[in-house]
Amino acid sequence: MKIKFWVVVIFSLFVSAIGVEKYASSKIVSGVERALPKAKGVSASFPLSDLPVNLISNSIKSANIKIESYKLSASATDVSLRISAADISKSKPTLVRSLDVTATIPESTITNSPVFESAQIVGNALQVSLGSAGLGEALLVPKFSDNKLFFELKSFSLFGNEIPSSSLPREIQEQIKSQSSQSFSLPKGLKVVSVSLSSKGLSFKLHGDNVRLGNLGSVF
Repeated sequence: MKIKFWVVVIFSLFVSAIGVEKYASSKIVSGVERALPKAKGVSASFPLSDLPVNLISNSIKSANIKIESYKLSASATDVSLRISAADISKSKPTLVRSLDVTATIPESTITNSPVFESAQIVGNALQVSLGSAGLGEALLVPKFSDNKLFFELKSFSLFGNEIPSSSLPREIQEQIKSQSSQSFSLPKGLKVVSVSLSSKGLSFKLHGDNVRLGNLGSVF
């Protein structure tokens, strides 16, 4: 009987903890939706082990936030956002001590861009056709500098023969950079750590310290 009693007690505490976690997660979701009113498909979670600290402290120790779709302010482009936050203040304005954001532009948006012809993502590069008759192919990799996204030539092939990009005149690299360059205004307090291509699309990884959550909405 004693064993059964403690099983019931532990199970009840576990269910209660899940209920509190869901309530706290819903509060985080509400905060994100206020800061990013165009966000769709917002969800949030945090470790159950953090629950006691989260209840008694003035901040939430850590949280993971997912946003399935968000339309960028500067364009009509939809992105998905994955946010990892540490030490989220419960007071307003909401301050996050450490914030990591991964923003991903879908693969279809990249490959259908009018900038490149017959584009497709191959591994971590963008493969594009050379010449109107598809005489060759080039592999391009994304770069980010001075708040600008652009592509650089990684390698190319002509009539099936691979030619090192280093043998091309510098003007060609500059032309590719110029044609593909796009400026971005980053949220205050965040900087781009890296950009990369994958089967999911083009991803930006950003990091910031002591960031106001509301600042994300100023650009994102």
